[in-house]
Amino acid sequence: MRHPKHFVPFRRTIAAVLALSAFSTVSLTACAKPPKARTVAAQDDNAPDVVTYGQREDVMRFGAELAARQNLDPAWVQGKLAESRFVPNVAKFIMPPPAGTAKNWAAYRSRFVEPIRIRAGLAFWRENEKWLVKASAMYGVPAEIVVGVIGVESIYGRQMGNFRVIDALATLSFDFPTGRKDRSAFFRDELEQFFVMAHSEDLDPLAPKGSYAGAMGMGQFMPSSWNKYAVDFDGDGHIDMNRSTADVIGSVAHFLAENGWQRDKPTRFAVEPPVDTSDRATLLGPDILPTFTVQQFGERGAALEARAADYDGKLALVELQNGAAAPSYIAGTENFYAVTRYNWSSYYALAVIELGEAVGRVHRAQP
Repeated sequence: MRHPKHFVPFRRTIAAVLALSAFSTVSLTACAKPPKARTVAAQDDNAPDVVTYGQREDVMRFGAELAARQNLDPAWVQGKLAESRFVPNVAKFIMPPPAGTAKNWAAYRSRFVEPIRIRAGLAFWRENEKWLVKASAMYGVPAEIVVGVIGVESIYGRQMGNFRVIDALATLSFDFPTGRKDRSAFFRDELEQFFVMAHSEDLDPLAPKGSYAGAMGMGQFMPSSWNKYAVDFDGDGHIDMNRSTADVIGSVAHFLAENGWQRDKPTRFAVEPPVDTSDRATLLGPDILPTFTVQQFGERGAALEARAADYDGKLALVELQNGAAAPSYIAGTENFYAVTRYNWSSYYALAVIELGEAVGRVHRAQP
């Protein structure tokens, strides 16, 4: 896995990957390698030529091996894989922005901390306050953070993706595009976990829809994270991340708690970075990983806000570029780092935090 400073991995969410196009337009010209075998499926989506994987020996072999590993019916697995489709747009959308594209925190932030998401977040909070309170009590994750995650990921269920999950995962498993680091092994693992999820939830694998990378539901969980962290928070016997806001809230909070969230701790402090370039480089070296104490920040010439004086945890000096303008800086805590476990991007994490805080301010101000 590449260093988090340079790579946003695919796990539960892909919304923040889409959001990276705030820095530039995502390249749609990269060529995916063509499928090895073609067969025309029923044209139920008005496509003139739909490519399915039913005649691919490697896909059928993968299905048999998957079924054996997971103790699933091989005919069921192979039959569903045979109906999965190569989707050219999936192969295009997975490509990164052009090399050398300048990041811009101000532009990125404006896509998420904006009136539409704030209004939708307020309505979501009001309608689900019971579940937010329960999740906070159980997992220690504040309502603001949970609301921020769901708002950034899917605008509270408004944008959950229109790709069949099996198609997205099959395309990236068996025909990952050239021109970037090959992630096909990762997506084959996710495809396997998708069949495990479909079996446990008694779902038709051809039915679920999600992002171009296979992330699902309001929280945009990848299948492996669904299987590991999703919870039946409303106790109805099923995990429904599309319609059950309770399950979504509980699952997001559970994920963060399992990935290092610390109850009643802040996410970041305001900071003036060191003037000395050597000191600044030292503090920036570990990237978003909290490494330094408050005292060590001071020794390196970083000026923290007053309320950081009593903080006893570790901090990371986080730099957010603003295009041609001067960068922005924060001192990220262990809880900031926990949010980046949802998506390995400091821009993503700060957008989640600031959206949640904006919704929280409006919520508290309302009678």
